[in-house]
Amino acid sequence: MKYAADFRQEARAALQGKWPLAILVGLVAAILGGATSDGPEFKINFSGGELDANLQYAGQTIYSWGDGIAPGLRAFLIGGAVYLILAAVVMGILYFILGSVVEGGYARFNLKLTGGEKPPFETLFSYFPHWKTIAVAQLLQTVYILLWMCLLVIPGIVAGYSYAMTSYILAEHPELTASEAIAQSKAMMEGNRWRLFCLQFSFIGWSLLCALTLGIGNLALRPYEMAAYAAFYREISGGAAPETESEGVY
Repeated sequence: MKYAADFRQEARAALQGKWPLAILVGLVAAILGGATSDGPEFKINFSGGELDANLQYAGQTIYSWGDGIAPGLRAFLIGGAVYLILAAVVMGILYFILGSVVEGGYARFNLKLTGGEKPPFETLFSYFPHWKTIAVAQLLQTVYILLWMCLLVIPGIVAGYSYAMTSYILAEHPELTASEAIAQSKAMMEGNRWRLFCLQFSFIGWSLLCALTLGIGNLALRPYEMAAYAAFYREISGGAAPETESEGVY
């Protein structure tokens, strides 16, 4: 049985000579999968029969319209608010789909990397033909975890670990449905949840060091972690990575 140090060593071996590509792919994946924007915000408040509108940036009010808003302008602002809400919902859905597709492509990238290949940058977007499957899988995982969280926090955490290999399974077997991939992940993680937790916890020292660099060190830590998780998936799924010489414990 392999341990956290073994997976980290396999990750380092896989990344040797490929760090710039891995850092670039990891950075793009992080941006497309979870970046947020702190641009200007237009907020409307209705209280006591009066309508107030504020233009804010970074939580500070730049300009405010108070009680003297004309009826015609009120209707315009309310209609604009409805439009902005609908636009935000649509953009949120599109961003969720994009993030799901990129996550599947990033999983495929790291599987190829730990398999001894040097995958091209385009691998990050290779899951677009199967975007429906990966998006549904991400949605189902989120719903299941939230439902478990409604019972107790611990069952929700356990569920999260149970579904952790879903993206890797779909990356390797895109012909599966979302439900089939989730079911396979649950079966695969039986007896392996604690091992994955230990692998994740083993990076805590590096995370603390990265904090001292104001987060810049995460550019290198993220590819290291993701390659180690891909090596973990290969081991528990039976697709072990090529043998490499030990380079010590990190």
